[in-house]
Amino acid sequence: QVQLVESGGGLVQAGGSLRLSCAASGRTFSSFMLGWFRQAPGKEREFVAAIRWTGGRTYYADSVKGRITISRDNAKNTVYLQMNSLKPEDAAVYYCAFRNSEVLTTTPSGYDYWGQGTQVTVSS
Repeated sequence: QVQLVESGGGLVQAGGSLRLSCAASGRTFSSFMLGWFRQAPGKEREFVAAIRWTGGRTYYADSVKGRITISRDNAKNTVYLQMNSLKPEDAAVYYCAFRNSEVLTTTPSGYDYWGQGTQVTVSS
């Protein structure tokens, strides 16, 4: 079992920045990925970014490239999502997710554990 706890959401004006954190605990795995997804009201959950824990390779949705950066702190078992130049369309509940594989998938069903989510609101 893996526990994921997100933090850092909130209200920000368009053009502003937020940094989300996701602390992982529980069972250890030798190779895995941590990802961020988001879900706006009435929409499906969509992939935002992911990072391989070993090696740190990163992946991004086209809609966030250049504005959002995923990173990790191995010592703290924490993954971050730095979001800059936020737009109203970035508003959503953001979820951290764990995948017991280093092969990327952007499909939510490919992830094994999920955090409770953190709300990001962007005012125009």
